Amino acid sequence: MERRDLVTCGGCVTSAAGATTAVLLWGATSRTRLHLGQGFEDEGMDLTVLFTELPLVAAGGALLPALVYALAARLLTRR
Repeated sequence: MERRDLVTCGGCVTSAAGATTAVLLWGATSRTRLHLGQGFEDEGMDLTVLFTELPLVAAGGALLPALVYALAARLLTRR
């Protein structure tokens, strides 16, 4: 494999790991669990978080590590 292919593959892996981690951490918060129905007698249940927050968390979790990786790869391969 060429070096460029490895850098591209590394960016994709980093992005996927970031998105997965962000969604898992978002799902583990008490606020999210309350909105998804784990409150007392479904108190505070609000499933709109699946349509509003979840896509933003997944996109942010994928985008931020990819940007950091791209910046680091650019700085390291510049030499």
